[in-house]
Amino acid sequence: MQRRRALARGMTLLEVMVSMAVLAMIALLIYGAFDSLSRGKKGQAMLAERAREGREALLRITREMSSAYLSLHNPQNLALVTRVTVFVGQNSSPFDRVDFTAFAHKRLTRDAKESDQCEVGYFAAEDPDVPGKMDLVRREQTPIDMQPMKGGTVNVVAEDIEAFDVRYLDPVTGLWAETWDTLQISAQPNRLPLEVRITLTIKGVPGQPSSIFKTKAMLPMQEPLSFGIPR
Repeated sequence: MQRRRALARGMTLLEVMVSMAVLAMIALLIYGAFDSLSRGKKGQAMLAERAREGREALLRITREMSSAYLSLHNPQNLALVTRVTVFVGQNSSPFDRVDFTAFAHKRLTRDAKESDQCEVGYFAAEDPDVPGKMDLVRREQTPIDMQPMKGGTVNVVAEDIEAFDVRYLDPVTGLWAETWDTLQISAQPNRLPLEVRITLTIKGVPGQPSSIFKTKAMLPMQEPLSFGIPR
């Protein structure tokens, strides 16, 4: 009888507490493993998204710069001039700015009375919702007007950037310049750079270094458009 009672007795309070502690430790280890896996997956997703933003931003800049142009087609009466075509690159470390006219406007509405000519600008702007966070933005204005670096619609093309550097290859001197200005007689009047070198640095995810993207854009239309104008 004593042996049967010993086998039939339940667990003591101490045994229950030890069992609960062991289960809690096992659950904590499992949670830590899943949490680490989730954070790693989220970090890789953020890294991939940053890489996608950088590649697409440079691809878009390259495509639009390749269609940059200048034009000499203006009325002889200066009072009737309503537009000006430019290519202006400003150096301001760590964020440069470039504005130019290009055949880059896409008509999104069927039968829209719009030209493919537009003003395009790329520069860094602070995120109004996150102090200290700088984004690469694109400005587009159509139709072209007399203020080639103002107006239009601004959209973000790459978030949280650390640097945006643009250099210009002068076909006359064969040297890389930090600035370009087709409006100034003392600069590069009525001529475009042969090539543009662009470097975009995007801040890395926590625990990862910054991502640097580089590319070059060729500008085939070196001389201003002057169809029918004697030169």
